[in-house]
Formats: sequence, C-alpha cells, structure tokens
Amino acid sequence: MPPNDARMLLHCAVPTALAGVVGAVVSGALAGGKGAIGGAFGAVVVILFMGLGLYVLQWVARSFPHLFQAMGLLLYTTQILLLAVVLAVFRDTTLFNTKAFGFTLLGATLVWVVSQARAHMKAKILYVEPEAAGPGGTAAKASSTEASS
Repeated sequence: MPPNDARMLLHCAVPTALAGVVGAVVSGALAGGKGAIGGAFGAVVVILFMGLGLYVLQWVARSFPHLFQAMGLLLYTTQILLLAVVLAVFRDTTLFNTKAFGFTLLGATLVWVVSQARAHMKAKILYVEPEAAGPGGTAAKASSTEASS
C-alpha cells in the first residue's frame, strides 16, 4: 500500500476506533455487557466496511482514474446499503444489544466520513504526475535533444 493511502487509512481508522471505544463504554454503562459487545461490534463493522471501501477506491484511482468519481459514488452508496443490510440481519439477535449496535454503527460511520474528508483536505495530492527524470523518460529525451543541437 502506498504511503499516502496508508496515511489516509490511518487518519480515518484511528478516530473511528476511538469513537468505537467511547461507544462501547457508553453502551456498556447504559445497557450492560451486551451493550458493550454491541457497541464494539458496530465499530468493527464500520472499520471493516469503510476500510475495504477506501482500499478499493484508492486502487480504482490508480488503475482507472477516469472512473474515480463514478466509482466513489457507487462505492459509498453500496457501503450504506450494506450497512443497512447488516442492521436488518442483526435486528432480532440476542447476542448483543441492537440499539447500542445501531447507535455506535451510526456514530462510527459519521466519524469515519468526517475523518476521511479532513484527511483528504490535508493530503498533499499531486494533480499532475511529475515527469520521469531517469533513462527513457521525457525529461531525459528533452535534454539529449538539446545537447545534440
């Protein structure tokens, strides 16, 4: 994973994990052990879904830059729909408190989106790829052309 992508993932995952810890602690205090499990599971689901989505989006940006915007819209729509499916699947579970799960899932998702927007604004992303300066690069050909004139 390139350093910029890893940095973006780190700047999103850490605040989301902290929000998940806060959600699990608050859920545990309000709903007991099942609330803490639900809060922790909600944060883990968000980190997995959103982290995988960020990885796919960065891969698309490198491989198919012309599809980046459309893929971003499709990816975020798909993530929200999959989170809704997860909520529906675990609606009647007795493994954890579903309200704690849902609220932590919502809070962690909002933290991830805000963190990703902030990380993207702070990132120093090149708009144009720099020319290659090595052998066979455009800069090398231009300098050899000038030297022969």
